[in-house]
Amino acid sequence: MVFHTVNGNQKYFKSSQYGFTLIELMIVMAIIALLLSIALPRYFDGLDRSKEAVLLEDLAVMRDAISHYYGDKGVYPSNFEILVGERYLRFIPIDPITESSESWEVVSPPDGTGGVFDIHSGSLESARNGTLYSSW
Repeated sequence: MVFHTVNGNQKYFKSSQYGFTLIELMIVMAIIALLLSIALPRYFDGLDRSKEAVLLEDLAVMRDAISHYYGDKGVYPSNFEILVGERYLRFIPIDPITESSESWEVVSPPDGTGGVFDIHSGSLESARNGTLYSSW
């Protein structure tokens, strides 16, 4: 095979002098696999941490809205959609663990009057610290 150089000279190469050998390709693949085995667990751990942070923030915002509603009206909202209807919340957030806005667990007031006293995640999974998301 003939290759032309920048200065116009011709170089002749045997077919065995270009390309990668199987050993070189295997070494590169092993290095890539090693890097992925280090990076992927950290990536998925970061995803779990971010979901937990979003869940904590959503719970704090919704509980704050329930408290403001109770402070303004003197009663707890009868359902969660009232908080959106009366503009205490813009929308019902999606539970980042169950990935649904329908899975929130509503807790009634301790005096038995009904309504929304508190809210929890509907997930039955355990958090990274060992507690259940539904207990947060």
